[in-house]
This record gives sequence, structure tokens and C-alpha cells, in this order.
Amino acid sequence: MKLIVAIVQDQDAASLINDLTENEYRVTKLASTGGFLKAGNTTLLIGVEEEFIEDVLKIIEDNCKTRDITTSLLTVSMPGDAYIPYPLEVKVGGATIFILDVEKHIKI
Repeated sequence: MKLIVAIVQDQDAASLINDLTENEYRVTKLASTGGFLKAGNTTLLIGVEEEFIEDVLKIIEDNCKTRDITTSLLTVSMPGDAYIPYPLEVKVGGATIFILDVEKHIKI
């Protein structure tokens, strides 16, 4: 058995969870926050047998698309200086996926 840990954008999470559950994969949803943009994202825990990994990865890929956004990072050069917003184009979306071996699975 494997544990797939998928970190996705909040706006992709609902459709992804729906597709996974429609295909009879069980999903645990955890709220999380990204470090760079400090934006909300969702961490999904999906336990699957090894032969279903590619199917789950395809569902994730179909639902989590990369897109460009413009955001403002605040820059300060010296203490006491004014905050100056600086527009920055960044890519968001997609998914970060970890696949881990599960030594033991217990369902009570």
C-alpha cells in the first residue's frame, strides 16, 4: 500500500476530491498554508494500492492546472521606510505530490 500526499491549490481541491471519491478513492483533506505566497492550499492524504497510483495521478493532473497570477510583494529597504508594493507574476496551481510506502494499515 502507498500513501499519496498531494498539496493543491484551494480552488482545485473541491473538483479533485469529487473526482477521487466518484472513482471510489478515499481522501482525507487537511487545510494548509503555502510558505511563499502565504496563501491557503489543501493537503490531501490518499491511501491506495500500488496498481492504482497511476490512475490517481491522472485524476490529480486533470484537476490541478498551473496558472499565472500577479501578486504584490512588499519590500522594505530600511526600518521606518514605507512599504512599497512590487507587482510580481508567479505561477500557481498544479500539485506537489509525495508517494510514501505504508508499512502497516489499520482500519478500526
